[in-house]
Amino acid sequence: MNRPLLTVACLLGIAPVFAQDGGDPARDPAKTEVWTPVPAVVATPPGRAPSDAIVLFDGKDLSRWESEQGGPVPWTVADGALTVVPGSKGIRTRQHFCDVQLHVEWRTPTATTGFDGQHRGNSGIFLQEVYELQVLDSYNNPTYANGQAGSMYKQAIPLVNASRAPGEWQAYDIIWKAPRFSAGGGLTSPARITVLHNGVLVQDDTVLAGKTEYIGAPSYAPHACAPLYLQEHDARVSYRNIWVREL
Repeated sequence: MNRPLLTVACLLGIAPVFAQDGGDPARDPAKTEVWTPVPAVVATPPGRAPSDAIVLFDGKDLSRWESEQGGPVPWTVADGALTVVPGSKGIRTRQHFCDVQLHVEWRTPTATTGFDGQHRGNSGIFLQEVYELQVLDSYNNPTYANGQAGSMYKQAIPLVNASRAPGEWQAYDIIWKAPRFSAGGGLTSPARITVLHNGVLVQDDTVLAGKTEYIGAPSYAPHACAPLYLQEHDARVSYRNIWVREL
């Protein structure tokens, strides 16, 4: 106890307690100190990907992507953004992933006249190509709740609607735990996902019942690690600042 604390203790009539050599070993604080393994240092520069992340799109380079049909990416790049070309099909990463931390920024078009529901700023981020986190303009745009932005499409309604207005950049921060299958193809652990939409929790360790289906109930089929996939759904949705950390 330092001198000021000792003085205060004496004034309050509290008997000070001092550590004694040869005291009770169970009360030694060093008994609960763990020094190894030492966590790796990860640099986190403001506005940039962590130092151990794989930068999938930095505003210019598309070398980590290909068309869903193979070949060059058919979308446009301008002013640091990658924008869907309607009718051109989706794109996927060349690299395959399982468990990841994923950061994606996206923006829906400002032109909304004549469009509503699922026809307004529709796209999607597919984990392992078959599990869709919905991208949609859900700002004053009613649609079915398990199909709005932040939903696991047709499976999990987001906890809240954290959408910004069309034309504003938005962000998803995703923790994805891939499903596990036995050697015989049986499901041993379902997929799980946590999502923050613009910094707000919208999926909280959500357990998925299977791959995304437009019609019918979801179900699992055994698969390995797979690409990340961005959907083309007839809307000029833009993406930027995409990075991933393998977990």
